[in-house]
Amino acid sequence: MKKIAVIGSNMVDLVTYTDRMPIQGETLEAGNFDLGFGGKGANQAIAAAKLGAEVLMLSKVGDDMFGPNTKENFINNGIDARYVETAPGISSGVAPIFVDSSGQNGILIIKGANNHLSCADVDRAIDDIRACDLIVTQLEISLETVYHVIELGVRENIPVLLNPAPAVAGLDMDKIRLLDMLVPNETELAILTGLPVDTEEQIAAAAKYLVGQGVKKVIVTMGSKGALLVTAGEMTLIPCPEVDAKDTSGAGDAFIGCFAKHYVENGELIPAVQQAVTYASLSTTKPGTQKSYADIDQFDAYKKSL
Repeated sequence: MKKIAVIGSNMVDLVTYTDRMPIQGETLEAGNFDLGFGGKGANQAIAAAKLGAEVLMLSKVGDDMFGPNTKENFINNGIDARYVETAPGISSGVAPIFVDSSGQNGILIIKGANNHLSCADVDRAIDDIRACDLIVTQLEISLETVYHVIELGVRENIPVLLNPAPAVAGLDMDKIRLLDMLVPNETELAILTGLPVDTEEQIAAAAKYLVGQGVKKVIVTMGSKGALLVTAGEMTLIPCPEVDAKDTSGAGDAFIGCFAKHYVENGELIPAVQQAVTYASLSTTKPGTQKSYADIDQFDAYKKSL
């Protein structure tokens, strides 16, 4: 079986559901609260594993009440969590998430232990990483470690997918152009390129700019508008099924986990993006992040219903 290495973050999601967001200085009573496992790296790993992928996870948890439960969650989902280690004296990462009545969300992240996943941690796992067919990483860990992962992928001839979230301006393009795949959303694309993304034409132009900089494949996730795949030789818009979205939290991570699983299986881009768009749309019909991810049987049933 093909294997995916996810090198990145974990968080504990603290989700508040409210009719509307408070304005500055205002106190509102919210309708509901939920506590769950999250973090972009963890979400992507869980989505891939629920769909049957073999996943190796590298991450750091805090030595608080959340740490052991987070590692147990990886194990319970069939993920190889030998390299999910504890950062002494550091809190786990947490993400307060606020979801309004339309399903749109606002998120704060406190990286905590995620900032302590080091280059040395990655190097200690090198033999197991070499057995993987794709490396997936994000920006909820230190940039130094992300750049190290990209260089490792080049050196070991393993393709690296970077989800540049949360986006930061001024990424080192000498490192970014080494990527096999870059998967931003529209906001992240704008921050990365400094270009407007108000229309599909502008999104395409910004993605082409990154390809022109050397990135082999750029996949822009666009919510209900689907996803745009851009390479040097093709540009394809993959539409999204129409759904009644309840909570968009973690949909981008669902996309990446599903895409990674299908891409390592067959190496075909467009079919993998099509599967990912459909899987992400399904995740928005349920509340939460990992809790909203379908397993392989549920996903197959959903696709048959379309």
